[in-house]
Amino acid sequence: MPPSPRMPSRPPRSVVVVGAGLAGTRTIAALREQGFDGVVTLLGAEPDAPYDRPPLSKHLLDRPTPTLLRDELGADALALADDVRLGTAARGLRVLPGAVEVLTDDGALTADALVVASGSHALRPAGWQDAHVLHTASDAARLRALLVPGVRLVVVGAGWIGAEVAGVAAAAGIHVEVVEALPAPLAGPLGVAVGAAFAPWYADAGVTLHTGVQVARVHPGGVDLADGRSIAADVVLAAVGARPATGWLGDALPLEPDGAVRVDAGYAPEEGPAHVRAVGDVARRRSPRHGLVPGGHWDGALRGPDVAVRALLGTGAPTADPDALDDPAPYVFSTQLGHDLAMFGHRGPYDDLVLRGDAAGGPDGWSALWFAPGSDVLTAVLTVDRPRDVGAARRLFAGRTLPRLDPARAADTDVPLRGAVRS
Repeated sequence: MPPSPRMPSRPPRSVVVVGAGLAGTRTIAALREQGFDGVVTLLGAEPDAPYDRPPLSKHLLDRPTPTLLRDELGADALALADDVRLGTAARGLRVLPGAVEVLTDDGALTADALVVASGSHALRPAGWQDAHVLHTASDAARLRALLVPGVRLVVVGAGWIGAEVAGVAAAAGIHVEVVEALPAPLAGPLGVAVGAAFAPWYADAGVTLHTGVQVARVHPGGVDLADGRSIAADVVLAAVGARPATGWLGDALPLEPDGAVRVDAGYAPEEGPAHVRAVGDVARRRSPRHGLVPGGHWDGALRGPDVAVRALLGTGAPTADPDALDDPAPYVFSTQLGHDLAMFGHRGPYDDLVLRGDAAGGPDGWSALWFAPGSDVLTAVLTVDRPRDVGAARRLFAGRTLPRLDPARAADTDVPLRGAVRS
């Protein structure tokens, strides 16, 4: 059995939430839903009301205004908090016995407990000042104003965001080329074998894809590649990843090399105080089933705060079932280049790959399944244009342990995924 989540020595009567994105909004909603009637302070670096980030790339050109979270979630963080300070960035943190001080340009905020939900920031490599990034509503507005038919766009990075933007831009009549340093799109999170199946999508969408080559220089006229070629462009988008926005924490909490806060199953820092929690993009969570799970995905920011708040307040299990597991399975979805992707679980770098269906295409789509090396333990499922496997994959990761499947039966598209489960 996993250890019980750590709780503060006394229940907090005041909580400061740093971050006004999805994780911060869900944290405030969870506090109120679980009966917390103390003082809640919300601190957000951006001046905008909390909004949803996935539409910034998925609907870059057809949604000119941000999608507000109060409309998406039915929870208004600005109304639920007692003190709202938008456009006010956290600058530092002091962790005291049973209290915290969050430093801002306007002074210090003191509370009994802190939830770090400050999200992430897009990476812009040194010397790439002529490249745009896409992470905030302001980023999207600037990019949208430039992307008109006839413009030449170079996207550096064929990951989740890069592929989504390339698809919507090409569909709008923009000339798009994508440069990816790895051998295939999404090779980092999914591996080269699966990523290679996505490469033909780019040509089908009218996008030129360059793989296995790095960008040596970004300049106002485009990009120079490490192999000596140059690509002319009017707009360059750097879609090369993001890092947790935790610089403001200083040395108040131990951080991973990439800036993430390593947390336990209750979202408390593994080597930090129990009256501090970290959720969303900033958290690298210790999952009883999946091991260390990185943040950076919408679903983690949506579901993690409920678990963190229960542990912080000591409000118990989420349901009447005493065996219920507070261990949300990692989940990511994407619509790119005319295809729908959904992934459940957490793939390890050495996991065994089993394909379900024809990855070269077909009317029924296909899925990729990963198993722990040399075993029947399922660690992750990716569905591609195959909605019939989405619900089954979600249910497979709802138990207290990882599911066991017969790999040969799981590869057979005539057998429902649940029919491959071993008792």
